Amino acid sequence: MKKLILILLAAAAVSCASLNPDYLMSGGAKAVQALTLSDAEVQAYVHEYITQLDAQSTVLPESNAYTKRLRKITSGITSVDGMALNFKVYKTSDVNAFACADGSVRVYTGLMDIMDDSEVLGVIGHEIGHVALKHTKKEMKASILTSAALDGISATGTTAAALSQSQLGAIGQSILNAQYSKKQEQAADDYAYSYLKGLGKNPECLARSLEKIQSMESGSQSSAIAKLFSSHPDTAKRIARVRERLVADGYTK
Repeated sequence: MKKLILILLAAAAVSCASLNPDYLMSGGAKAVQALTLSDAEVQAYVHEYITQLDAQSTVLPESNAYTKRLRKITSGITSVDGMALNFKVYKTSDVNAFACADGSVRVYTGLMDIMDDSEVLGVIGHEIGHVALKHTKKEMKASILTSAALDGISATGTTAAALSQSQLGAIGQSILNAQYSKKQEQAADDYAYSYLKGLGKNPECLARSLEKIQSMESGSQSSAIAKLFSSHPDTAKRIARVRERLVADGYTK
């Protein structure tokens, strides 16, 4: 609800800009520009933020057991729709994982501690689905629209280098706290199923990850997983939907 209010305020600001020529050179102009961001521009903005986030986080080296485990889990997963993927592990107790519009996929040790390999793969497949279906691009455009109203970006350029620290922060909030609709979540499940199947991975891992989420939602670890999955609706229905497809395709549990 808060994000919706901010977006509405930004839209109102764009309308006001038409009455105030000076405003067109500040946030209002950028808000209009945000509506027409290309995929390449979104990727550039995201890459700027991820580069900063990597530098600020504890990224585990290739020699670390967590990283070796992630390499094993994601073996054969190198790209999505022609975009190269890169995987890193963040050392933190937070339960999280995310995939970005520039192909960056980050998995937290907190998530790997509570899920087995197949469950982690299911989560990764789902997050990649949001990228492939451009759900993350829509979130990014909303984030830029909001920041344009609150903290204008120069209307003379569209490169990531023009972003301020507060605007990078807005992008980070969009990535880490994305709120997807029920329709988008189901679409990401469907994409993940087909994507993993096409790579020769057993898509049953998607159902297993959802079942782990469901067990945690009602258990003692519900608070730990809330940050990552609080926006994912109707987990039981999503599990049943994936399981029905598995049976139709001849997969066994």
